[in-house]
Amino acid sequence: MKRFTSFKSAKSRSANSANPTETTTPKFKTLTHPGALANGSGTLGLRWLGRGGAIALLLATAACQPPTPTSSTSSPAASPATGGSGALKLGTLLPVTGDLAQYGQPMQDSVGFLVETVNACGGVMGQPVQLVSEDDQTDPAAGASGMTKLAEVDRVGAVVGAAASSVSSAAVDIAVRNQVVQISPSSTSPVFTERAKKGEFNGFWLRTAPPDTFQGDALAQLANQEGIKTIAILAINNDYGNGLVQSFVPAFKALGGTVVNESNPTKYAPNATSFDSEVGSAFGSKPDAVLIIAYPESGSIILKAAQEQGFLDGTTKVLFTDGMKTDNLAELVGKTADGKFIVTGMMGTAPSAGGPGLNDFRDRYREKFNRDPQVYDPNSWDAAALLVLAAEAAKSGSGPAIKDSIRSVSNPPGEQTTDICTALALVREGKDVDFQGASGSLDFDEQGDVVGSYDVWTVNDAGQIEVKSTINVGG
Repeated sequence: MKRFTSFKSAKSRSANSANPTETTTPKFKTLTHPGALANGSGTLGLRWLGRGGAIALLLATAACQPPTPTSSTSSPAASPATGGSGALKLGTLLPVTGDLAQYGQPMQDSVGFLVETVNACGGVMGQPVQLVSEDDQTDPAAGASGMTKLAEVDRVGAVVGAAASSVSSAAVDIAVRNQVVQISPSSTSPVFTERAKKGEFNGFWLRTAPPDTFQGDALAQLANQEGIKTIAILAINNDYGNGLVQSFVPAFKALGGTVVNESNPTKYAPNATSFDSEVGSAFGSKPDAVLIIAYPESGSIILKAAQEQGFLDGTTKVLFTDGMKTDNLAELVGKTADGKFIVTGMMGTAPSAGGPGLNDFRDRYREKFNRDPQVYDPNSWDAAALLVLAAEAAKSGSGPAIKDSIRSVSNPPGEQTTDICTALALVREGKDVDFQGASGSLDFDEQGDVVGSYDVWTVNDAGQIEVKSTINVGG
């Protein structure tokens, strides 16, 4: 898999959401958790998970000691968040169920694995990191409810999540109000940049994936490289879809392309289950290509409908965004009558995981889970790592303290390392650290954004995702 690093080097003293040696509250729902089985499935309730099992959902193991879990309801700590010099308590708000479960479950595993790793090398402030996890169900209302619980009941200092931009939009104001740092591994809507510029987040919002202002440019370059002159858009009607439409259209037009439904892009409701009319609208004008901005669950149904209506005969190309890049996309969509995968040869873009720490992360991940990491797993590991390092540097698990120290550990100068335990040791010694992540170098700007490059990916004849090249963009 071809990798490309375009982030500027940056310190990442971060804390990743960590798992304590205790489950934090009996109120959690039973969640489908990816770490339970190597294939990413398994159901577990509120219980301790050993090192060989899933790590994320509630709490990870204190990996260098035999786990001795103690169940307790989360008692409110000093306001805001956990405060003081006690154990670092982190949260995750990720889609273990819903339209983005294909990504959310492995992302949850990645955060838990980071926490397990940190706890195996001394934890933060001499104590195991505690992790409290909420399933946002890929639903803004559930995300708001989950963030409210994490911030006001569990009193976490920081949260890794959400995945979907629409869910992060519903949760971020709750985080800011409660002075909880929210760092998303995959919410890419440009809306967050705009709001950050207005000062609405007060520094409590960051993300380890670049905003879609850059992906729109990458998509436009890909379409131009493929000789596409006319394109129709079929997009989910939420922050993610709308943000990408707004960034892609002017970028494609600037390269001489025409968006045939520019005045009225075809959009579908996030809860839609049938897409025949939308498919007919987008493909019916016979453009050179259709850009599908969707998630795997709904996107696979859209492609099946397009196949049934005869639109995937090779006349019209199909381009995807990162929301459709999942390892089992070919299986989700299915095969043609002659046994070929429907999505063979279709292409898309996705943020390139090309950080200096990628190889080490990939090796660790494969050894732990017996599978390759998915598209936003490196970003999830990095998000949690940044929070851990920031808390250690601040000697506090409170949201304001983490916020104030996170850039000092994620941006230069400092000693560079890709190993989280080495970085923690350096921080404990009072040294500056320039942590190098798996997804990138993690150099945050004033809006909490990183810049990067985009993989051009396709589906081969065997139904596997392949990275063909990278497109370099940046702010």
